[in-house]
Amino acid sequence: MTQNIVKVAVIGFGYWGPNMVRNFNAQTNGEVLYVADFREERLRVAEQLYPAIKTTKSPDQAILDVEVDAVVIATPVFTHFELAKKALEAGKHVLLEKPMVTTSEEAEILINLAEQKQRILMVDHTFLYTGAVQSIKRLVDSGMIGKLQYIDSTRINLGLFQPDVNVLWDLAPHDISILNHLTDEKPYSVQATGVSHTNNGIENIAYLTMNYESNIIAHFNCSWTSPVKIRKFLIGGDQKMIVFDDTEPTEKVRIYDTSYHYTEKRSDEEKRRVLVDYRVGDIQIPKIPMIEALSGVAADFIAAILYQKQPLSDYVSGINVIKVLEASQLSIKNGGKEVKVSYW
Repeated sequence: MTQNIVKVAVIGFGYWGPNMVRNFNAQTNGEVLYVADFREERLRVAEQLYPAIKTTKSPDQAILDVEVDAVVIATPVFTHFELAKKALEAGKHVLLEKPMVTTSEEAEILINLAEQKQRILMVDHTFLYTGAVQSIKRLVDSGMIGKLQYIDSTRINLGLFQPDVNVLWDLAPHDISILNHLTDEKPYSVQATGVSHTNNGIENIAYLTMNYESNIIAHFNCSWTSPVKIRKFLIGGDQKMIVFDDTEPTEKVRIYDTSYHYTEKRSDEEKRRVLVDYRVGDIQIPKIPMIEALSGVAADFIAAILYQKQPLSDYVSGINVIKVLEASQLSIKNGGKEVKVSYW
């Protein structure tokens, strides 16, 4: 590192890589030294946008350069493990696009290697850095909504079909990471169903239910084949409820002063009955800071490197998301059977 400047190599300049380059270059203590991509046309785009950045078709050239302090991997998930392993072995800090890797065994190898080399290993769970999720976290922690009861998420759109992972591995990491951030309790089991309409065994529509010992229930609806784009996250407490709509340009979070109360009636003449009283109050729309989440990811990664601190979206967050996804995949392949989840 030169004068507290973290020099970064970005591997992959397809869908997410350009955003990584832009945000790391904008950091006071960050500089993108390399962009690597095997496609010549993508390197030409990078050269036009950033003439000062070195480009290469060889990831090894970027990873092994002694000037490079950290490697950002924005490639298909099946390539993550080998690239990250090579970078860590070379003594580089690593930031991986989500999902972290394809198996928890791969994740454990990388974690052990990062600890051995004393290097930062971080996963890009971008939503944890949004103003909306940070605001929701404060609301939940403050007790404003009361006891957490349920999460219901819909994350659907038309495309982008992934060639190597199903729709849960592609979209659900956002919601799983958010939920794990909002509560320290982890689900003890999952149930998932899904279907592939592309005859390649990769599910393009899937539903995931996460079960908790405290009776919280979470349900995720993920699809690449919806005619509309919906990014809606409902959080139910026993006092208030929150709706997070990421497609809203400004009013992304709404707090509903809505709840219910029930009582049981018993008598010799009648069976047990449940009487429910409903309360519907005001709707609050908190002001959310309009910040680019990926800028927060870049800043956190650089700060973790410079000051030897644990980033918010660390490897524990990464591997625990993988554990849930693995259990979900097993459940899908077994017709929606309940599968226990073990954590790192």
